[in-house]
Amino acid sequence: MAATPRPRRSVLYMPGSNPRALAKARTLAADGLILDLEDAVAPDAKEEARRLVVAALAEGGYGGRELLLRVNGLATPWGQADLVAAATAGADAVLIPKVESADMVRQVEAALVAAGAPDSLALWCMIETPRGVLRVAEIAEASPRLAGLVMGTSDLAKDLHCAHTPDRQPLVTALGLTLLAARANGLAALDGVHLDLDDELGFEAACRQGRDFGFDGKTLIHPKTIAAANRVFAPSSLELDWSRRIIAAHAEAQAAGRGVVVVDGRLVEQLHVDNARRLVDLAARIGELDAAQAEAGR
Repeated sequence: MAATPRPRRSVLYMPGSNPRALAKARTLAADGLILDLEDAVAPDAKEEARRLVVAALAEGGYGGRELLLRVNGLATPWGQADLVAAATAGADAVLIPKVESADMVRQVEAALVAAGAPDSLALWCMIETPRGVLRVAEIAEASPRLAGLVMGTSDLAKDLHCAHTPDRQPLVTALGLTLLAARANGLAALDGVHLDLDDELGFEAACRQGRDFGFDGKTLIHPKTIAAANRVFAPSSLELDWSRRIIAAHAEAQAAGRGVVVVDGRLVEQLHVDNARRLVDLAARIGELDAAQAEAGR
């Protein structure tokens, strides 16, 4: 299941044990939500969190936001029950934590199918351990349901014993390998979280770095970071203007039987037009999502 071309600039983790947060998420401008049953939920609150998330999904009202349900791992006491609930809860996808092999993905898929999951239910994988990074190429090919990979940079940094530096150089190899695996298989790719909520400049720098690497968006831990992520990962007005110009110029050249077109002294080839169309399409889909969110908020 290749990733659908939808906005994923900002994807916010929401603790499944917090009913106020689950309700508040319906009003936030995030492109997507990760309704979390794993790290954000204490062991003694796992079952109640599952019930709350299933109820929130049944109630709906999330206005076109992409909804990922992060379950606990199959090896935990809660994993199997999470998957049974997630199979028919109505989320867009199930997010599997700490994936370290293709077999882990297939086991989760089998459990979901056995519980009645529809064909439309996608799988996403967290890449957050050294073994997961080393096996990310095989993980990305594990299932036709797979739609995206999510970097878990906090857990990965812990396991690597590396520092959280502003330039994120200790994580560049893992970020690059994960992005390569995603793009080789037509999957979406989300960058990891930024932990210092008071470091606004550092957060924007991390977003720009993730965008420049090629990630579709950033996972977030607080609503106050949504606006910056949406701004950085969206096509700029200059990018859109240039994209529309070269699309038009290339079409005009083709109609005239010319194979080469130059715009403002720059050679424009089909690959540039393909990327331009991607940006224009993304901007249109952002507009559609904004409209859906506004309609849901009325």
